[in-house]
Amino acid sequence: MSNSSMTTDFLLMEISDMRDLQLFYAMIFSLIYLLTIMGNLVIAAVTTLDKSLHTPMYFFLRNLSILDSCYISVTVPNSCMNSLLGTSSISKAVCGAQVFLVLYFAFVELLFLTIMAHDRFAAICRPLHYPVIMSPRLCVHSTLAALLSGLIYAALHTLNTFRLPFCHSHAVQQLFCDIPSLLKLSCSDTISNQITVLISGLVIGGGCFIYIIKSYIHIFSTVLRFPVGADRKKAFSTCVPHILVVSVFLISGSYVYLGSSGLSAGLMGMVLSVFYSVIPPLFNPIIYSLRNEQIKCAIRKLMTRMFYSGGILITKDTFPIQLSQNHAFASKCR
Repeated sequence: MSNSSMTTDFLLMEISDMRDLQLFYAMIFSLIYLLTIMGNLVIAAVTTLDKSLHTPMYFFLRNLSILDSCYISVTVPNSCMNSLLGTSSISKAVCGAQVFLVLYFAFVELLFLTIMAHDRFAAICRPLHYPVIMSPRLCVHSTLAALLSGLIYAALHTLNTFRLPFCHSHAVQQLFCDIPSLLKLSCSDTISNQITVLISGLVIGGGCFIYIIKSYIHIFSTVLRFPVGADRKKAFSTCVPHILVVSVFLISGSYVYLGSSGLSAGLMGMVLSVFYSVIPPLFNPIIYSLRNEQIKCAIRKLMTRMFYSGGILITKDTFPIQLSQNHAFASKCR
């Protein structure tokens, strides 16, 4: 300990040693990032501007879209900049901020997904009691509870990690700073940290996953009693992708944070980190918008309003076909 130098900066793992591959990966992840941000911001804007979507389901969907935009912004832009600039250095303060924000957004996302599963359960299995079960007051209080509890959870784990001395190495075997990679760099005993991460992960992650699965078991048992037709198909097409994204999010995160030390290092760790930090924000807009007729109709109505709001610049004389098509779309969605 006396001959060790304390770490002030860290070096993140590079995607590849070849410069051409680094630039290629930077372009791919930049495209994924832009698509994710655009998709989530469109959902947030549409669910805010369209008054017909001011319901509990779309209230949580709007919150989830904003959260996903923030979640992916913590890791992907920094990784892309490192690949473009050919650097991998990150200060201890920025590394700590990454750990805190990744934990915070992942924790709140998990709670939002659990609340949304409860919302679908109430809408399908308890339709007569739905306005009481998912009252506006309950929606606001549950959202605030998720945001505040996320702050406490992320702060405790971040402080518990960065109170440790890092003197063995400064090379983080990951694309961004996370707790499992940092614990390997500490020159002190980390068994208490590992136990804390394990217990909190099993209690919170396992509890939410069990509740989500239980909710969807009730949903599927109710849907199977529906007559064969569009309603049953619509329910399954919405619920099954939701379960898949939740499963990918939880399983990949569990392998990194709760699995053996070898899983969170090297190429396997990078792949798993992409699955729990990039895939959910990317696919949530696809699941909840492209497969949702109400969202698509709201987008069409918003586009129609934008065309007609042009006044003299955009009139029926200039774009008669396009305006008539948009008007037809809006009429269909009413």
